[in-house]
Amino acid sequence: MKITKILSASILAITMMTGTSVLAQKEKTVTVGGAPMYPSKNIVENAVNSKDHTTLVAAAKAAGLVETLQGKGPFTVFAPTNAAFDKLPKGTVETLLKPENKAMLQSVLTYHVVAGKMNASDIAKAIKSGNGKATLTTVQGGKLTAWMEGKDLYISDENGGKAKVTIADVNQSNGVIHVIDAVVTPKG
Repeated sequence: MKITKILSASILAITMMTGTSVLAQKEKTVTVGGAPMYPSKNIVENAVNSKDHTTLVAAAKAAGLVETLQGKGPFTVFAPTNAAFDKLPKGTVETLLKPENKAMLQSVLTYHVVAGKMNASDIAKAIKSGNGKATLTTVQGGKLTAWMEGKDLYISDENGGKAKVTIADVNQSNGVIHVIDAVVTPKG
């Protein structure tokens, strides 16, 4: 009993000093865009270090979503890479980043976010329960459809666009990121 109290007090002390629990540190650190993604850091703190997500970070800043994505969450973020943004028609990103298009940019970015933390295994269970497909409601209010093709996880938007999850389960202190190879877009 005494050892349990000492251990509990030690974990509490470490948590208070570092801001993260020892249990959270057990989650695997994944490298994305050449940078380690630490489970003890939030979505924004990690994303800013990924050289593959500079466009996404710039877009989140332009949309005024940085503070939200640093919040408690939890969030599941399907994070398009720079190469994913490059697949959009020429000029699309530049147009979205203009101040007068902030609402449209917010809509596109929040379409990549689902409330709650859904690791790949959670999504796979939902797909199995849904007889091969799972519908995910985004923070934007639209729907994404998740499905498996072999061992690969995909999401599709309401316009027929699809994205493959290239790196799953990048755990964050306030959720999880799944790196995707295309930008999904909301209806409209």
